Amino acid sequence: MISQLEELPAGVIGFEASGKIAAEDYRDVIVPALAQAAKAGDVRFLIIMRDFDGMSGGAVWQDLKVGVEHLRSWKRIALVTDINWMTHATDLFGWMTPGETKTFPLDQKDQAIQWVAE
Repeated sequence: MISQLEELPAGVIGFEASGKIAAEDYRDVIVPALAQAAKAGDVRFLIIMRDFDGMSGGAVWQDLKVGVEHLRSWKRIALVTDINWMTHATDLFGWMTPGETKTFPLDQKDQAIQWVAE
């Protein structure tokens, strides 16, 4: 499940994800917010992952499409999580992602918001 975060700095879109991520999560929550952010300029994206039970095949496809459709719009992506493998994978493969990526532990959520908004 993915829910959109409110009260973020101007120009930042943020989400909290938990459990199993489905294609509908992307279609109904992320895609509309991302399209609006891309129209306004650079995409500054914050995602908080407290727990993760995987992604449906449709969600994986939506994730790939979201990145490519707005390829030139991505500015910064902040992942906030205490899930070690996600932090390591992001640190290892972040260079393949459009824009700049950085990971933060859950207790540094405020620093993540500040960094992604810069």
